[in-house]
Amino acid sequence: MSEKVRVRFAPSPTGGLHLGGVRTVLYNYLFARQHGGDFVLRIEDTDQTRFVEGAEQYIVDCLNWCGLEPDESPLKGGPHEPYRQSERKHLYYQYAQQLVDAGYAYYAFDTPAELEDMRNNMKTDKYTNPQYDQNTRARMRNSLTLPAEKVVELLSEGTPYVIRIKVPNNDKVKFTDMIRGEMTFDTDTVDDKVLLKADGMPTYHLAVVVDDYLMKITHAFRGEEWLPSAPVHVLLWRYLGWEASMPQWAHLPLILKPDGHGKLSKRDGDRLGFPVFAMNWYDPKTGETTEGFKERGFLPEAFINMLAMLGWNDGTEQEIYSLEEMVQKFSIDRVHKGGAKFDFEKAKWFNHQYLQRKTDAELAELMKPFLEKHGVQADDAYLQKVAGLIKERCTLLPDFWEQGHFFFKAPVEITELAAIKDKWNEAKTTFFTTWMEQLETLGSWEHTVIEESFNAHVTAQGIKKGEVMLPLRIMLVGGKYGPGVFEIAEMVGKEDTLARIEHTLALL
Repeated sequence: MSEKVRVRFAPSPTGGLHLGGVRTVLYNYLFARQHGGDFVLRIEDTDQTRFVEGAEQYIVDCLNWCGLEPDESPLKGGPHEPYRQSERKHLYYQYAQQLVDAGYAYYAFDTPAELEDMRNNMKTDKYTNPQYDQNTRARMRNSLTLPAEKVVELLSEGTPYVIRIKVPNNDKVKFTDMIRGEMTFDTDTVDDKVLLKADGMPTYHLAVVVDDYLMKITHAFRGEEWLPSAPVHVLLWRYLGWEASMPQWAHLPLILKPDGHGKLSKRDGDRLGFPVFAMNWYDPKTGETTEGFKERGFLPEAFINMLAMLGWNDGTEQEIYSLEEMVQKFSIDRVHKGGAKFDFEKAKWFNHQYLQRKTDAELAELMKPFLEKHGVQADDAYLQKVAGLIKERCTLLPDFWEQGHFFFKAPVEITELAAIKDKWNEAKTTFFTTWMEQLETLGSWEHTVIEESFNAHVTAQGIKKGEVMLPLRIMLVGGKYGPGVFEIAEMVGKEDTLARIEHTLALL
C-alpha cells in the first residue's frame, strides 16, 4: 500500500461498549499494526440528546484494558485535532452549504407535525412506510418547492431548518467492500437523509464523511448494520469532490444471539446470564450497573482472542493467538460475510486456556482483588501455592475464591454434612479422634507424611479408606471438591486441620 494506512473507531458516547464494538476496534487495530499504520479514536458526539456523562472515559478505559490503545484520540491528541465531533462543529456547515450551492442538498423547513402528517397521509398499499425522499420531497416545505425569495426570507427570519441530501432518482450506487465484494444499491430505495440538524450539528452521515476525509482515513471497518447508509456516504464523497480519497470499506458481520436469530443485545445477555459489555457500565440516567467481561473475571487477552475468532480465522485449526500473532496473521479477506453466533461456554473456554498459561506468580496477583472482596489477604508465596493447586479447576477469576476459599477461611457451614451423616457410625468417630492424636505428634507437616499417617491408621483401624476419605475432604473444605485433600491439610496447617476435624465431629 503506497499511502500510510489510517483506520478509525468512531463510537458514540451513549452507553456501555458492546463486544461487537470491541471486535471492530480489534480488527481496526490489527490491520493498522500489520501495515505500520495509525489507529484513531474519534468520538462521534453529534447527537447531544443521547450523550451520557462519563461514557467517553469509559470507552477509553475499555480500550486500555483490552490493550488496544489508539495512536490518536481526544486524550492523546494528534495531527488532526480535535477528535470530538462536538468540537468540530464549525467545520461541517461549510460542506453542507457547499452541497446546497451545488444542488446536491437542500434546505427543509418542515415542522415535526408536518413530518408526522407526511408519514400518516402519504401511505399507500405500495408505499407503506413513507420517508422523506423522491416520492415525497415535492410535496414538502423545502427549498426545492418554495420560491427562492421565500427561502431567503425564511432563512433571514431564523426559521428552523435542516439540510438534506438530494438523492438522485433511478440511479445505481456501487462500491467494492473488502469482505463482501461488489455492492450495488438502487437510489430509489434511499431516502434524503438529514445532513445538518436544526441545532447546527451534523448527523453521522455528513460528519463521518467530512472527518474521514480531513483525517485522511484510508480504510473504514464498521458493522454491517451501516450497509443501508453506504449509498448516502458514497454520494457525499462524490458530491464533495473527494471520491478518489474515499476509504476502502469493510462491513463486518454481526455478532448473533446464541441461537443465531438476530443481533446479540444487552437484553439477551441479561436474559441468558452473561455479559455483553467489555467492562462494568454504570448508567447515570437509570442508576443501574451492567456487568462487564472484566468484572465477570475474564482476562483481556482471552477476551480479545475470543472476539477475533467471532467472524475470522486464518484457515488453520489454531484458536489461541497472542496479540502479536494476530497482528501477523490477520487478513480482512478471511473475515466471514455471515454473522457469528456468540457462545458463552466457548468464551469461558478461551479464558480457561489463558489462565492455564499464566505462571503461579501471575495468577496470585490476579487473585488478590477477588480475595480482598472477601476480606482476605495472604502473602505471595502462599497465594502462589494455592494458585498452582486449583488453577486447573478455574475458568474465571472469581473461581479462585469459589475453588479455594477454604485455604483462607475454615468452612463455617458444612454444606455437604448430610452426605456423610447418614452413613456415620461410632467406628468413624473413633478413627478420626484417634488419628487426631497421631497428627499432634507428627514431626513433619508435609502432605506425603500426612497421607502416610492416614493410610497407616486406616489399616490399623481395619476401616475402608474410601469410607473416611470423603468425610475428611468435607471436614477441611466444606464440600466434595478441591485438590488433593492431604495437600489441603498441608497448606492450612496442623492447627487448622485439627480444628476443622473437631468442628465437624461436633456437628455429627
